[in-house]
Amino acid sequence: MLRKQHYYLVGEHGAVKLCHWLKKKLTEGRACYKESFYGIQSHRCLQMTPVVDICNHACIYCWRYQAPQEWPPSPRSSGGWDDPKELIDGLIEGQRALLTGYKGNPKTDMRLWEEAQNPNQAAISLSGEPTLYPYLSELLEEFHKRGFTTFLVTNGTMPEVLENLDPLPTQLYISVDAPNERLYKAISRPYIKDGWERILKTLELLPSLDTRKVIRHTLIDGWNLGHVKEYAELDRIAESQFVEAKAYMFVGYSRQRMSIQNMPSFEKIKAFSKELAGELGYTLYDERPESRVTLLVSDPSTVQVKIPRDL
Repeated sequence: MLRKQHYYLVGEHGAVKLCHWLKKKLTEGRACYKESFYGIQSHRCLQMTPVVDICNHACIYCWRYQAPQEWPPSPRSSGGWDDPKELIDGLIEGQRALLTGYKGNPKTDMRLWEEAQNPNQAAISLSGEPTLYPYLSELLEEFHKRGFTTFLVTNGTMPEVLENLDPLPTQLYISVDAPNERLYKAISRPYIKDGWERILKTLELLPSLDTRKVIRHTLIDGWNLGHVKEYAELDRIAESQFVEAKAYMFVGYSRQRMSIQNMPSFEKIKAFSKELAGELGYTLYDERPESRVTLLVSDPSTVQVKIPRDL
C-alpha cells in the first residue's frame, strides 16, 4: 500500500516521500508555506519518517491510512530498529530515486533539480509518531552533522523522550488537535490510556526546551474548530514562539471517514486565528490562503522568524 502511494521504503521502518510542494517548486516555482514562514527551501526538504508503520494514534483526519488503522504502536518485524546513519543514507538515496523522473520533465527548473539532489532540511513528520523511534537523538545528531536543519513533528504523547533529546531539533512542532480530553479521544483515537495527560506534560515541559517551538492546531469543521478559549489555555502553558492554525484537508484515506464539509475555508481559519491571537496576545504574522494556514507569533520584535542557515 505504501509503495502504491509513492513512498520509498528504507530498512525496517524508514520511509521518504516527495512532498507536494517540493514537486510544485521544481515545476512551477511555488513553495511550501514553511518556506515563506520559516525560510527553509522546499526543494531541498527531505520529508521522512523513522517509523512509517508505527503510531500510537489512529486520528480520524489522517490521510495516510485506511480505518481502522491496522498497525500497532510497536515494531512488528524481527529486524528491529534501523541504524540512524544507514537510515539517512537510504533516505537520501530514496529521495534521489524519486526525483529521477523530474529530470525529463520540460517544466522542471534544472538548477533546482540539481540542488534537490542534496537535501539540507529534514521534516521528521511523514507518517507515524517519531518519538517512538528509540534512536531519535542519534538521528537528529547525524542530520545536524550533515548540515541539515530539522523539524520534528510529534503528537506530544512522549514527554520523557522530548525531555531527554540531545540534541534538540532545530524546530519542534507539537500537534495539539483537540481543545479538551473528550475531543482528543474522539479525534485522535489513541491506543494509549493516558494520552491526554501525556500531552499536558509535554506542554508543561516546552518552556524549558531551548529550541524553536511551534504549536500546531489542525482544525476540523464540525469537530474541533472553535473552542478558542480552551486552545488558548493550552497554548499559554506551552509558551511557544509560534502557533500555526491549519485547516484539515479532505485528501487521502481521510475521505473514508470525513466529508468535504469538514474542511474549513481559509476565512474560517483566519477568523479563528484572529480570535486566538487576541486571547494570547500574539500577532497574526503571516498566512497562506492556498494551504489554509496562518502563523501567530508571540512577539515579532524579539522572535526571529526565519531560521539562519548556519544553525
